Amino acid sequence: MIFKQLFDQKSSTYTYLIASAKGREALIIDPVIENVNQYVQLLKDLNLNLVKVIDTHIHADHVTGASKLKDITKCTTIMGDHSPANTVEIKVKDGEYINLDTLKIRAMYTPGHTSDSYSFLMDNYLFSGDTLLINGTGRTDFQNGNAKDAYDSIFNNLLKLPEETFLYPAHDYKGEKVSTIGKEKKQNPRLQVSSVDEYIEIMNNLDLKKPAKLETNVARNINLGR
Repeated sequence: MIFKQLFDQKSSTYTYLIASAKGREALIIDPVIENVNQYVQLLKDLNLNLVKVIDTHIHADHVTGASKLKDITKCTTIMGDHSPANTVEIKVKDGEYINLDTLKIRAMYTPGHTSDSYSFLMDNYLFSGDTLLINGTGRTDFQNGNAKDAYDSIFNNLLKLPEETFLYPAHDYKGEKVSTIGKEKKQNPRLQVSSVDEYIEIMNNLDLKKPAKLETNVARNINLGR
């Protein structure tokens, strides 16, 4: 297997490239439109064929590069079945598998940050989108976000995975690259709550600034970046 973690400085977004070393088929998770040329060059350097691109949800802080990658590589666009993006080619359901040569990636419906948020599990690699972050969790105050749903997604779904599962989020703002489910259980301050009500209270009082181009980004991302 080939695995690359790429970082966009402007939006603090992590993009992931996964490929089968055997068949040279590749998949990209959460691409950023400004970095598409970088991804294409990396694919060429590694002699890979991009066949699928996944967005974990409709992002608000950057524009996806999904459509631009499709135009260049003819790859298939994928999102979860709760996505409002009507132009996405394949919408996967909770528990459904995405195949990449011999690799299998399981879709996990994890709403809360947004109502269409999905996480994706490949072996012991969890790509959690904005649902579960390193030492944090995704905000729940816009795009049909819901703190109760987020609690359920995190505590009754993601944290049920083996503790050695590697956590790869869609964002990090402090230079962290990877964690584990076990480490987050013990150290993530958002997870040290005794009830769903306590979690909801925390999330409803974060008082975070909204992304500068929220409406524009969301509108473009519903059209996969066009």
